[in-house]
Amino acid sequence: MATLFTKIVNGEIPCHKVLESDKFLAFLDIMPLKKGHVLVIPKMEVDYIFNLDDDLLGEMMVFAKKVANKIERVFPCNRIGVTVIGLEVPHAHIHLIPIDKLDDMNFTKPKLTLEQTELADIASKIAKA
Repeated sequence: MATLFTKIVNGEIPCHKVLESDKFLAFLDIMPLKKGHVLVIPKMEVDYIFNLDDDLLGEMMVFAKKVANKIERVFPCNRIGVTVIGLEVPHAHIHLIPIDKLDDMNFTKPKLTLEQTELADIASKIAKA
């Protein structure tokens, strides 16, 4: 059975896309910790990030770097935090989050609830950056 992220890749579920290549997709987390919180995934369905072959994992990090640079241009911050948890969706993914302090990446904190129009606006700004 296809994962939620595979359904997004296949266009069965909409997303707020910020960058796409033939191998990877970056889109907004719809329940973000902070505005500008983006998920980077391989289009190939692989459950655990460290099950990706070395070349693909390296390419994914380079792709994530491009996305991080775009996020930072739209949401000035101290850093773009990077985390891999991999428990919520059985599809390898990287969280990129604009942060100013360590607590900004606390996944136990309540998530933001943003309107679809605001998510679309944020995605557009990051994509154009």
